[in-house]
Amino acid sequence: MEEEKKRQRGVRLCCLCNERRASLKRPKTLEHICRECFYRVFEDEIHDVIISNKLFSPGDRVAIGASGGKDSTVLAYVLSKLNKTYNYGLDLFLLSIDEGITGYRDDSLLTVHRNQIQYGLPLKVISYQDLYGWTMDNIVKMIGLKNNCTFCGVFRRQALDRGAALLKVDKVVTGHNADDIAETVLLNILRGDIARLSRCTSIITGEDAPIPRCKPFKYTYEKEIVIYPFFIIHLLPFFLLLVLAIPSPLYYVCIFQEARLLFHRMHLFSKCISWFCSRVHQGFRENQVWAILDIIKSGENFRISATTKMPEQGTCERCGYISSQKWCKACVLLDGLNRGLPKLGIGRSRGSIDGCKDRNEKNGGKSIESKQCGTLDF
Repeated sequence: MEEEKKRQRGVRLCCLCNERRASLKRPKTLEHICRECFYRVFEDEIHDVIISNKLFSPGDRVAIGASGGKDSTVLAYVLSKLNKTYNYGLDLFLLSIDEGITGYRDDSLLTVHRNQIQYGLPLKVISYQDLYGWTMDNIVKMIGLKNNCTFCGVFRRQALDRGAALLKVDKVVTGHNADDIAETVLLNILRGDIARLSRCTSIITGEDAPIPRCKPFKYTYEKEIVIYPFFIIHLLPFFLLLVLAIPSPLYYVCIFQEARLLFHRMHLFSKCISWFCSRVHQGFRENQVWAILDIIKSGENFRISATTKMPEQGTCERCGYISSQKWCKACVLLDGLNRGLPKLGIGRSRGSIDGCKDRNEKNGGKSIESKQCGTLDF
């Protein structure tokens, strides 16, 4: 009777439970569902991904890459909840990187410290100053606002691994979502980066490395990650960071990146990938809601020709970090900073590329730089 009365009043019911009033239209499926069912399906899908891909084993020590942003904050909350609900038997830690950006990272670290208290998880903060003797503010003073993201990205990637080693964890989990992975697939196709294209859709990367990285949000839409905290009061503060941050030399650069990822990309990205995929993938479904998952699936189906010579993985002679060159990228950049030549490790000279091709030709192999996307097997 109540359902009939609600229908007569024009109230749309949840299409899953058919009892409560629908409160949102789910971005991933376009279903009209209630708040309770959205929580349930959101968490159940992540649980299914963890179980089906065997991301963890009982007793694993797992570090959560925590930046204080939307992805890592929701990841810490959901993984902590699932660990208790389904008894994964994991020892969880929060691992955060302090790049030394005044008015940006110091504010987001407040959210991480709040998560530490709320979830009862140990927190380890690794700073660029302690690892490299430089902060991003100091780097920007030397190099300017151009190319500074190269330093930040390379240093943060290595700092995360070093922090995980200090915590003696078995795995690191990051908040990379479906939108991030789909973007990476398209980017690697356009750049012809076959080496990264072959592994960018893997849910576990670095399996041969001492500490693998996992992506539980691989099939989770960014829009849903944004929706999830709106009904959970203590997850909302990271939205306020965009408003309360104090301007600094890197504030406008980094805050633009956050705003682009959070708002601008949600609308334009779905349209761009729909247009792109409708022309390169015959089996592409016209509905934009499936565009992101279709791109990820296409990336998973890429196969590299057996004749393609891939870069050989080694270790940096200076710091021991994983590298395909004599020195890793972080050591090259750091050496340039210490010598007063900050642009030393940015870009590649023509001679180094030609030298690489000459060596490959002498060895009878094909250079990966000259390998075209058309040689991929589908």
